[in-house]
Amino acid sequence: MAKINANYEAVYILNPDLSEEQTAALVERFKSVVEANGTVTEVDEWGKRRLAYPINDLMDGYYVLMTFTAAAAIPAELDRIFRITDGVMRSMIVCKDQ
Repeated sequence: MAKINANYEAVYILNPDLSEEQTAALVERFKSVVEANGTVTEVDEWGKRRLAYPINDLMDGYYVLMTFTAAAAIPAELDRIFRITDGVMRSMIVCKDQ
């Protein structure tokens, strides 16, 4: 029998050149996508950090870790939104239950 809900972690890196308001709006947008059909356990904003290698000629990024519980379709939708959103440099979603 398939699991109805699973625990996930999403780490994403935002462009450090975004203003505080733009960064907060993106974090809230991604949180609301999950909350529409799941529950957000924690949103941990790590802030600006040095990247291991340059991405789009940038050496810094704004890191955010979001832990949530949702159905299997939600991470796929969140990943799609990460890919089409300007300001997201990299993202990764991992299922913690496996």
